[in-house]
Amino acid sequence: MPQFSVTSRKDAPPLTTKEKFTLFAKSATDPFVFVAVGLQAGISQASDNFESYGQGAAGYGKRYGAALADSFSSNFFSNFAYPSLMRLDPRYFRLGQGTFKHRLGYALAQEFVCRRDRGGTTFNFPNVLGAFTSGGISNLYYPPEDRGFGLTLSRSAISIGYGSLGGLLSEFWPDIDKKLFQKKQKKTQPVPPPK
Repeated sequence: MPQFSVTSRKDAPPLTTKEKFTLFAKSATDPFVFVAVGLQAGISQASDNFESYGQGAAGYGKRYGAALADSFSSNFFSNFAYPSLMRLDPRYFRLGQGTFKHRLGYALAQEFVCRRDRGGTTFNFPNVLGAFTSGGISNLYYPPEDRGFGLTLSRSAISIGYGSLGGLLSEFWPDIDKKLFQKKQKKTQPVPPPK
């Protein structure tokens, strides 16, 4: 799982506009994104969401294209456009220590709190506006019966929910990975020969 937008450095310097674009480009083109979009399109097809897309390869292709466009536009506005315009940092700053409850609250709050390029924190306008902008743009390519204000709000809320889940993974995955990897490593290390 890519961690391009995560840092454990508390004193990380702010990203330049070029670095924010690079973050967007890497996040948008990582193979993980294409796999995740494929899974999302498969679930959408299995549950027959966006019924007018139909079934079969053509229906799956339309669902895949719509999910990929959602991912791309959300990433563009949340990680590059709005952070650059507002001079805000789109990265997740991993806490990495403290109680589970504290880290859980911190991770969930990061969907709504971000750092300013000049220091301090503020409301995470890029995440929220990015979700609503992407949700609004999706009205251009979703079937007519799946468009409208209510559906835009729904898609935006789902995007923010995914962001919150991403924050939880960013905060806790290194701990989980370390615990799982160390167990495997201990079991597979060869025994040194006697002296």
